[in-house]
Amino acid sequence: MRKKHAEVWERCLKVIKDNIPFQSYKTWFEPIEPVSLEDDVLTIQVPSQFFYEWLEEHYIGLLKKTIKKELGSSGRLEYSVIMDSAYSDARPYSVNYPTTDKKATKNNPVSMPIDLSKGNARDILNPFIIPGLKKIKVESQLVETYSFDNFIEGDCNRLARSAGWAISENPGKTAFNPLLIYSAVGLGKTHLAHAIGLQVKNNFPDKTVLYVKTDQFINQYIDSVRNNNQNDFIHFYQMIDVLIMDDIQFVAGKEKTQDVFFHIFNHLHQNNRQIILTSDKPPVELKGMEPRLLSRFKWGLAADLQVPDLETRIAILQNKLYKDGIEMPYEVIEYLAYSISTNIREMEGALISILAQSTLNKKAITLELAKQMIDKFVKNSTREISIDYIQKVVCDYFSLPLEAINSKTRKREIVQARQLAMFFSKKHTKNSLATIGLHCGNKDHATVLHACRTVNNLVETDKRFRVYVEEIDKKLKL
Repeated sequence: MRKKHAEVWERCLKVIKDNIPFQSYKTWFEPIEPVSLEDDVLTIQVPSQFFYEWLEEHYIGLLKKTIKKELGSSGRLEYSVIMDSAYSDARPYSVNYPTTDKKATKNNPVSMPIDLSKGNARDILNPFIIPGLKKIKVESQLVETYSFDNFIEGDCNRLARSAGWAISENPGKTAFNPLLIYSAVGLGKTHLAHAIGLQVKNNFPDKTVLYVKTDQFINQYIDSVRNNNQNDFIHFYQMIDVLIMDDIQFVAGKEKTQDVFFHIFNHLHQNNRQIILTSDKPPVELKGMEPRLLSRFKWGLAADLQVPDLETRIAILQNKLYKDGIEMPYEVIEYLAYSISTNIREMEGALISILAQSTLNKKAITLELAKQMIDKFVKNSTREISIDYIQKVVCDYFSLPLEAINSKTRKREIVQARQLAMFFSKKHTKNSLATIGLHCGNKDHATVLHACRTVNNLVETDKRFRVYVEEIDKKLKL
C-alpha cells in the first residue's frame, strides 16, 4: 500500500509537470523523494544544498500553489537536504525540518578500479607532464579568455552555467558529478567547460585541472598500448582532480577506449574528483556507447545549451567589442545579431570579418558595409533566415516597433504584421508551427496555420497586399 506522502507528492508532480519545460522537470523534480506527511507538512528530500536553493529561487511560487491545492491553506513544504557521502562524518540535515537519525547518502553504484600497483606517478610519460620537476605539474590546457567573465548568461544557458558555477565552488562534491554539457555546434560548450576549469583553479590553486579533447585522449591511449605503458596512462588520468573531456561522443564504437575510460571514470567519481563532459547530443541519443558507461553519464546532470535569443546575441557581441576596446554602431551590432542566430562562433566570425574589412580598406564601419559583409557571410554559410530577423524586416517595412508584434493588441496593422511574420517564418525557416507561434506573441500552432491561410487568401484577392508580400520577400532574400 502506497503511503500518503508519496501519493500527495505524485499529485503535485502532475501539476508541476504541466507548468514547466520537460527538461526542467527532469532535472529539478524527478530526483526529489517524498519523505513524510505530518500535520499538513509535506517533507521532500533533495540531493544537495544547491538543489534546494535553486528550487527556492526559481520554483517557490509554483511549489506553494501546488502544495496549497493538495493540502489546503494550512499546507506547508519542508526540505530534507542530503549531505554528500564524500564526508565520512556527514550527517543528514534539514531545512525547516528537525534532523533525523536516518543516514542519508547518495545511492551511487560502486565498481573496483583497475589495479595500478605497477605505476609510478613520477615515471609517467605523458604530453601534459613538464619533466625535471620534483612535483608533477600538469598543464591544464585551459584557454584564459574562455572565462565566466566572457560567458554571457541568458535563458539559453542559465541551467548549465549555474551548475558549472556551483561545481567551481565545490568541485566533486555537488550533485552535478558528472556534468554533461550538450548542444549543437558553436553554442558555447567548450567555452563553459574551460570557464569551470579556470574558476576551479582560481578557487583551488592546488587542484589539478585538465582539459583534453576526446580525440587527444584516444590517441594517447593508442600510444600507451603501442608502448606497453597503459598502467602509466591510466594512473596519470586517475591523479586529476577535475577532468574536462570535450566531445565525448567520439569514443562511440571504440570499445577498448570506452573500457579504459570506464575505469578512470569510476576511480575519479569514487574519490570525489570532478568530471565534466561535453557532447553534441544528449545522453539518450549517444549511439555506440557501452550501457555501463552511458549509465554513468546520467549520474549527475545533463544540461543543454540552446540557441541564444536576440538580447543574448547582442550582449555577446557587445561584450566582445568591449573586451577588445572597439566601438561599433549599435545598428550594425543589431543587424549582425538578427542575421546570424544559430551559431555564436559564426556570428563572432562575421564580426571579425567586418572589422578586418574596415581596417584593411580604411573604411568606416557603417550599416551598408556590414550588410555587404554579413549578407555574403550568411549566403556562404548557407544559414537559414531566423524568426527574429523576419520580424525585424516586417516591422521595419511597416514602420512598427519590434515589440508590437509580440503584444496582445488587436489593431489591424499589427495583427497583419504578425500574420506576415508567421507566414514568412513558416516559408523561410525549419521551425515547427509551435515554435513560430511561441516567438510571435506566444500563439499556438493553430493560430500560425490560420495566419498562413489568411496571407495566402489575401495574396490572391488583394493586389496591394500582394505587393507587400513580394517586397518583404525580396528584402528577406537580399
